[in-house]
Amino acid sequence: MVMARKPVIFAKGSDMYVDLQGRSCPALAPRAMSLLALFACGVAPGARAGEILAAERGVRLAQAVSPTAARDVDPIPALTPAAEPGVRSAQAPLVPKERDTPADSPEQDVITVTAPKGSPLSVSLAPKIPRQPVPASDGADYLKTIPGFALIRNGGTNGDPVFRGMFGSRLRMLVDGGEMLGACSSRMDSPSAYISPESFDIVSLTKGPQTVLWGPGASAGTLRFERLPPRFDAPGMTVHASALAGSSGRLDENIDGAFGNASGYLRLMGNVSRAGDYQDGAGQRVYSGWRKWNSDVAAGFTPTPDTLMELTVGRGDGNARYAARGMDGTRFARESIGLRFEQHALGEVLDSVEMRGWYHYTDHVMDNSARRSAQRLSRQGGAASGNWVPLRSNVDRLTLGGRGIGTWQWQDVQLQGGADLQVNRHRRKVGGRWQEDAEFQDSGLFAEVSWRFRPTQTLISGMRLEHTAAQYHGARGSERRSEVYPAAFVRLEHQPETLPLMTYVGVGLTERFPDYWELITLRAGRGAGQDAFHRLKREKTAQLDFGAHWQLAPLDAWASGYIGQVQDFILFRYGVPRPNASRADNIDARIYGGESGLGYRFNERWRLESSLAWAYGENRDTRRPLPQIPPLEGRLALTWDAGDWSATALWRLVAAQRRIAPNEGNVVGKDFDRSAGFGVMSANMAWQAAANIKISAGVDNLLNRRYSEHLNLAGNRGFGYSADAPLLEPGRTIWARAGVTF
Repeated sequence: MVMARKPVIFAKGSDMYVDLQGRSCPALAPRAMSLLALFACGVAPGARAGEILAAERGVRLAQAVSPTAARDVDPIPALTPAAEPGVRSAQAPLVPKERDTPADSPEQDVITVTAPKGSPLSVSLAPKIPRQPVPASDGADYLKTIPGFALIRNGGTNGDPVFRGMFGSRLRMLVDGGEMLGACSSRMDSPSAYISPESFDIVSLTKGPQTVLWGPGASAGTLRFERLPPRFDAPGMTVHASALAGSSGRLDENIDGAFGNASGYLRLMGNVSRAGDYQDGAGQRVYSGWRKWNSDVAAGFTPTPDTLMELTVGRGDGNARYAARGMDGTRFARESIGLRFEQHALGEVLDSVEMRGWYHYTDHVMDNSARRSAQRLSRQGGAASGNWVPLRSNVDRLTLGGRGIGTWQWQDVQLQGGADLQVNRHRRKVGGRWQEDAEFQDSGLFAEVSWRFRPTQTLISGMRLEHTAAQYHGARGSERRSEVYPAAFVRLEHQPETLPLMTYVGVGLTERFPDYWELITLRAGRGAGQDAFHRLKREKTAQLDFGAHWQLAPLDAWASGYIGQVQDFILFRYGVPRPNASRADNIDARIYGGESGLGYRFNERWRLESSLAWAYGENRDTRRPLPQIPPLEGRLALTWDAGDWSATALWRLVAAQRRIAPNEGNVVGKDFDRSAGFGVMSANMAWQAAANIKISAGVDNLLNRRYSEHLNLAGNRGFGYSADAPLLEPGRTIWARAGVTF
């Protein structure tokens, strides 16, 4: 039997680790995964999990992976002089201050419905913990629960995420360190469509251009879905499984199991998700059903506690109905292979080396005949059968990449530096044969340094030099474009010794090379012959980010804000130069906004949480609003927590959006009308049935409100929608979920 040992959380390199009497292993701290995490490290379920501290720039993620994860530690240990932010040595782990009576802690693991409580700049979440609305079917579905995120809906799944009004490659999305890109020229298969959130352990978001470690062009932010390698110090196994059932035939099954010993492990992950067409608040059917599956295997070799070699292999597929598109997605096939090597504790200065490689292949088919027909459209008041013509398109994308990074540590300085390389190739099938139409190559050198020059202050800065080459293969031959461009940032973090307060202010400069959807899709004909490939310039963003976090019981408050100028912002105009075409141009833009949250605990059983998000954008060339900017949004949640039982009521309020730019937008959507405000009530409850079993249930849109989001695709006319009729959101949705961990 493995004896329980007290873990200590500390930072090493760019990862979070648990030190078990001198032995390190990656941490999985959220309480909903505590058995998985602690058994994987050889700890009995009763051991205290401690608090996760972020190694990335020393920004504290107190209770960030789960707002209720740190139930057995002081709520603000990282704000004490013994736990200052900034650079920390792996040889001097930080020991969280324990509560006098941890067993009596009022913190319980309940469903998260509002903001994460970590650093306002860098937040982490545990995707295995269900969130309301109904637990997510894909990455975008999960992200929309985070303040500042919005979703452009296609149907019931596979929407496109928007953060602070910024879309596409302005938000860099990584899976286990590498980028996985979709293939559709209209982003029917956005990168998040291939992500099953519950298959990952941690989702990390860095807001704004405040890191250079993870690739180029991330002016809005960098988003990482990560799996942490399990570690065993004795033969053993661990399993996390869940099942969900809900309205409209929703049914999900997930399993994540690992077994191994001190020398290595094998981890198996699989999930299936399906749903039928949902009904809006008026009881009208919305064409939106889907089915998808994923399976992944990770094999790791750990010859020493500080060495990791890992191979991952994964596959997935699915189909989805799109009420907002002229065609459905009938294939979302993906293949993934990853290689990973990590070596820690190399010496007194060179602390760690990490190398990763990735292969992602996506094969996407869209058509209007496999799941819909002229007869079906006619029954729904849409197109007559005589006007219906079968259409089919098959595209794919291959992405290969790798990165290497080293971490050097001195007393008050940490340096991380390395290089990365990525190549992606896009093809389309024409006449039964594959034809390559585009290839992109990115290579970069980067370095970030953290300097704790005072006990309460840390200076973080980074620089990156990027080279991007793009090739277009068209009917008139091949064209090439190659450019070199920089990125840099500097940030000051301050944490007073006498106050439970963390503040930061940073300036970031980044440039973004136009992506495939901006260069190639317009060059290939959507732009009516315009030469977007050579004409579009790189976006250049200069942004000030600032924020604060106050955490002293019973109050927890945080805020993050930004002010930015974007030179050569890429803007899409629809109906130019002819009704069925679009054109992209460079403009100058101004953006600002922010997110905030406030939590208050009345007593051991009752607490109130709230969040607010607002974004503003202006076209400086025309003095008009930027398109596709979400309106002001707030959330208010009241939670009752009585040990094994908990319940939460959530009220989501969204203001009207009157600032629009008609017929302007991005590659997916455009502004076509002003939107009305709305309020939606939801509720959930959870029961810890046993130490290893948790049951939760919820009702979304409790009052069955009929409403639509501002960011919207007009419903397809084939289903009877008018040209500018928005796609309506689901009506009352009931769901229940059971999770088992052992």
